Amino acid sequence: MKKTSAGLLMYRLNNGELEIFLAHPGGPYFLNKDQGYWGIPKGEVEDHEELLETAKREFWEETGIEPCGTLLPLGSVMLTSGKIVHAWAFETGQEKPALPESNLFLLEWPPHSGKQEWFPEIDQVDFFQVGVARQKINSAQAEFIIRLENYLRAQSG
Repeated sequence: MKKTSAGLLMYRLNNGELEIFLAHPGGPYFLNKDQGYWGIPKGEVEDHEELLETAKREFWEETGIEPCGTLLPLGSVMLTSGKIVHAWAFETGQEKPALPESNLFLLEWPPHSGKQEWFPEIDQVDFFQVGVARQKINSAQAEFIIRLENYLRAQSG
């Protein structure tokens, strides 16, 4: 069975320009990796959870921000790993939040050393103009930005 994740794409309109909120994964494997490595805050769906509940929980755990307002379904995409990611978008008016203390994960580091070290799930968050966000986001997740843009364009008329 394929792994399934769910997350939220937070966005804002800054002087009429669409900006996308992205998170950069923490840990040693992503250090100094930028373009194509950012993504929406997301996490794996637990057996008892609904997709949307997972998305809200993971967003809060990773950012410290309580999602609010209308949640627009953006559907799902499949990552190159085969994992399926479901997403919803919501608008915010807030400035860039300070990076909260992210959840931590335990990893043997350096590899094959027998030593265990804790790393944050995310180590950076920021809003990016939509063109920059498309370059920074994981290529499969870029589809969520396209879907959001199409929805906003249709709403404006």
